[in-house]
Amino acid sequence: MEDLAPIDLSAVDVMHVVPLAVAFVFGFAARGAGLPPLIGFLAAGFLLGALGMRNTQMLQEIADLGVTLLLFTIGLKLRLRDLSGPVVWLTASVHMGLITGLVALLVLVLSVFGLGMFDAIDPKTALLIGFALSFSSTVFAVKVFEARGEMGSTHGRVAIGLLIVQDIFAVIFIAISANKTPSVWAVLLLALIPLRPMLFRVLERAGHGELLILMGWMLPLAGAALFETVGIKADLGALILGMLLAGHYKASELAKSLLNFKDLFLIGFFLSIGLSGELSWTAIATSLVLVALIVPVKTILYFLLMTRQRMRARSATLASLGLANFSEFGLIVGAIGAANGLLDNNWLSVLAISLAISFLLASPLNTASRRLYQRLRHPLHQFETRKRLPGDEMIRPGKAQVLVFGMGRVGTGAYDYLRSKWGNVVLGIDINRDTVERHQAAGRNVTLGDATDADFWARAERSRRIKLALLAFPDHESNVTVAHLLHEQGYDLDLASVAHYPDHEQELREAGVHAAYNFYASAGENFAKHVEEQFEDRVRAEKTKPA
Repeated sequence: MEDLAPIDLSAVDVMHVVPLAVAFVFGFAARGAGLPPLIGFLAAGFLLGALGMRNTQMLQEIADLGVTLLLFTIGLKLRLRDLSGPVVWLTASVHMGLITGLVALLVLVLSVFGLGMFDAIDPKTALLIGFALSFSSTVFAVKVFEARGEMGSTHGRVAIGLLIVQDIFAVIFIAISANKTPSVWAVLLLALIPLRPMLFRVLERAGHGELLILMGWMLPLAGAALFETVGIKADLGALILGMLLAGHYKASELAKSLLNFKDLFLIGFFLSIGLSGELSWTAIATSLVLVALIVPVKTILYFLLMTRQRMRARSATLASLGLANFSEFGLIVGAIGAANGLLDNNWLSVLAISLAISFLLASPLNTASRRLYQRLRHPLHQFETRKRLPGDEMIRPGKAQVLVFGMGRVGTGAYDYLRSKWGNVVLGIDINRDTVERHQAAGRNVTLGDATDADFWARAERSRRIKLALLAFPDHESNVTVAHLLHEQGYDLDLASVAHYPDHEQELREAGVHAAYNFYASAGENFAKHVEEQFEDRVRAEKTKPA
């Protein structure tokens, strides 16, 4: 057998490696400063852009893959009923219309005064700029809600639903601007619906290893290629394929199998933002004006429209802050406008810089969103309506004495054990509506709620029945947040929490948790105890058997 030829490392373009290395350094520094790594990725992109580096084909392909996988995983967690409510489609439509008009009016007013890049802008161009800045970022919102385990929450679902409606508007605009109508063969895409049962069977038989991951890669790429072939935006194909699998019991597992891949490829997306335009003092000044004047208005308008649709102030606040930015679709709209002669190329840099600045401001704002709401909740309550959006009502613990927060596998096991010991005084609470419905169908006493909601504990405090709370959230931040809320409100109960790492155990104890259970470290010990219980009689019999 002939020896394999060694890999020629000299063939690897160093310019492909440098952006990733710089992204790691800046992301690491951001994390060390207590900020989300994506801020470091954005800063790395702008630094590299200022040094003269531009987007490479490899980096752009990485970014495109990240967005495709992102939309597919969104689809896996999305159902059509999440888009059907007025709080989604009406809020999205009214918000986009108002923001487009207000931004266009602002640009025209600044144009009258001949200020910088606003000089000599006509109404058509002003409307295009307004439309480009009316979108909010799907990538940013999903990253924020996923990091906090809120994708299944009411505010997470509504925010993602709004973004999907905005994406549909973007697809329509792109098709009209490009004078590209879907092929007559596009109607055949309806055949995907009856194929859903077959996809379910394949998903069930794919197992839990590499076949499942391969299926997770194949479906979004195949969907994107299929939709592109019939003249429809490729990313919409990845979203639709994900939605076809939504509701299946393995959809969550499939999404988790793609999580690390998606996060890795999205680094290319954040880098590409900083590399997409040239920095200039005029462009930076123009971007700062747009961010300062428009983002606050967008955020407040989201909040007002959502509360008018019966959302609680807290849900509307968290959703609005997740949408308090500009979108990558604004760059696409701007690029189409520049290609059609409707927008000067310098405005592409303005849109890119505005997007990055909005991310830089929105990231720490969302990190502190729960604390921010807690401080402002009393004045914000004045905007609530008397009726509540279904699924967004306040929680009533009733006669419960033991609460289990987070009804995943760990929480469900704890709930079943405690209920078998203590009876119906145990109440399970989860933020995901689908999870709650599944447990209720199985006969468990589970309700929809969010322990990180200060309003929940304010109401629960009126009843001193609750003696024990178990925190079984998959994300460490939520466990710590709840512990701090209980401490701040002087709530007197025993508190236990799961942990994954020793430093998490220490942080939980410092936050007031009485018992921190390291899930991984204790798994072997509990397994051994379980085996001992199962075979205890046999071992005892063997010991007492005569020699």
